[in-house]
Parts: sequence; structure tokens; C-alpha cells
Amino acid sequence: MIPSLAFVALASLAWFVPLRTAGSARWMLLGAVLAAAAAIRLIIRVLVPRLPRFSPTTTAAILIAYAAMPITVPLLQLAVDGTVTLPGSRWVGVLGFVIFFATAFAAMLLVTTYGIVTLVRRAVRRTFSDMRNSMQLLGRALPALLFVTLFLFFTGELWQAMNRLPWWRVGLVVGLFAAVTTLAAAVRLREEIGRVEQDLSPHRLASACSRTPLADVPIEHLTRDGPLRAVPLNGRQVRNLLLMLATRQLVQAAVVGLALFTFFLVLGLLVVTPQTAEQWIGTRPVRTILLPEIPVAMLRTATLFAGFGSMYFAVTSMSDADHRRRFFAPIIDRIERTLAVRAVYLAIQVERDAAEVHR
Repeated sequence: MIPSLAFVALASLAWFVPLRTAGSARWMLLGAVLAAAAAIRLIIRVLVPRLPRFSPTTTAAILIAYAAMPITVPLLQLAVDGTVTLPGSRWVGVLGFVIFFATAFAAMLLVTTYGIVTLVRRAVRRTFSDMRNSMQLLGRALPALLFVTLFLFFTGELWQAMNRLPWWRVGLVVGLFAAVTTLAAAVRLREEIGRVEQDLSPHRLASACSRTPLADVPIEHLTRDGPLRAVPLNGRQVRNLLLMLATRQLVQAAVVGLALFTFFLVLGLLVVTPQTAEQWIGTRPVRTILLPEIPVAMLRTATLFAGFGSMYFAVTSMSDADHRRRFFAPIIDRIERTLAVRAVYLAIQVERDAAEVHR
């Protein structure tokens, strides 16, 4: 967490302290801090193969220095600008800085503990490396999704609502769809863990351990008294598997969502003329700054259907037998192999501990 904590501290100094006097130059300061942080992280990754372990004293000093930032930043800002402000608000005291730095710390702790960045990077890499499967995924998923959502796209009441609905509310709706997908993945994961723990036969264990450091382990010796007993996963291990499964499902669903968004956007440009959009909405449509030819209602409607279609596909791929076999089974196979190899590893540890006690 050290590089991330340092980046938040330096970025807050570059952004918040000269908030009024620097003007637009603070964007340059923030960009310089971001570039320096990325360069330092890259250098550390190349030159330092393993990060050092800090002593309790050093760790306490780092945490105290970070905890002092909510007081240091407003004092410096008060000395430079004569006021304590945050972007988008008129007056925020020390409590606002405490909330900001505490939220950043909690987010970095969560990301670091569960390796979320690595999980997302691997999920994206697997998605782009398997474009053939992605095209098959789109070819099978899009017809059913379009059958569910196509006619709703031409509903005037929906366009009226989307014309008035702000983007942050649309983002909350898409986040709700993602939460439903994660909940469905959690339910399915617990079912799969229970099924795998009941099937730790020698053949399954040997197949799982092939092409791993445990490939030469005598499975027959470990299972001489019968199938291995599964060691239950603790809460943190279950959450780790859930994050891996949910990340893969969300990234895979995002591919479908992007295709749906593109389809509805093209369909709207071809079918919904400016006069039709104005008739459906009841007033002149709100236009975007970057794309003035496209009504905001069209973009928000396409985003809404893309989010709904992604959720529908992700849930269906875990429940429908055909979708499960084609899209969800490869992910579950990796989890099953992980659990089987874990069972063998723990069995080896138990035997070693027993041998040391016997000695």
C-alpha cells in the first residue's frame, strides 16, 4: 500500500493546497504527480524483485504520517489560499479531509488485500486473448438479449425519463445490475464449493495437480485411508474466490454490454430521427457537448439496456444449462482445480506435521 498511500498524499498536496492560486495549473501538478508515481512504481517493479518488510516502528511512522494528512493539507491550504475548500463545495472543514483520506485508505486496503487490480487485469487479458470465444459469446447471447429489450427501446415514456435522469443516477442503476450479478455469483460459488468438497477422489486430485508443483505427489499414499477430507474455507478465502468469479463474470458481461450499447446506439441513429426523438420526449432533446448530434436520452437509454443485458447474460450463463456449459463452466473448472490442489497441499502439510511430532 506504500506507493498508493504516497500517491494520495502527494496528489492531495498538488491538488488541494494551491486550489485557488494555481488555477488550471493544478491539473499539470496533478498530472506530474501521477506520472512520477507511475514511473516510480515501474522502477520498483523492475529493480526490486521483492519489497522489504517494515518493522512495527516503521509501519507506525508511515501510518502516523498518513493520518496527519487531513490536518496538514487544510493548514497548508489555509496558509496559501486563505480558505479551506474542496472541489465542488463551498466550505469543508477538517472533517471533510478526514473522510476523504479515510475512504482512500479503506479503498486501498481492500484493493491490496484481495488483489483486485490483478484479478481485473487477468480477467481482461483472458477476455482479449480469447476473442474467438468472445465472438461465439456475442453470437449466442445477443439474439436472446435483443428479443427481451428491443421493443422497449422505442418506448416514449422511457425516453422522457432518460432525458431528465442525470448520469449519476444511471450509474447507480448500472451499479445495481452489477450488484445483482455479484450476488448471483456468490450463491453459485457456494454451491460449487460444496459440490467440489464432496468429490475429492484420487483421480480428480491427480488430474488437478498435473502441471503444478504438486504433480509428483503420490496421491495414492495420501488417499490410502479413503478420500481426502475437505478443509472448510474461511471467510477471507471465500471472499477471494468470490472476487475472482465475480470479476471474470463482470468483465465477460461487459463485453456483451459494450456490444449491446453499440447496437442500440447505431439503431437509434438509423431509426430515431430528431423529430421523432422530440415527439417522444415532448420537448427539444438535451444534446451532449462531445456528440451534439446524439440526444442524451439515446445515450442513457443505450447504457441502461446495456447494463440490463449484461446482468441478464451473466445470471443466465450461471443458471441455464446450455449457457453454463459454454460460458460459465471454464471459470468453475479453474475454481474446482484450485480447491482440489489446495486439498492436496493441506494433506501434505498434515502429514509433515505428524511426522515431526512422531520424531
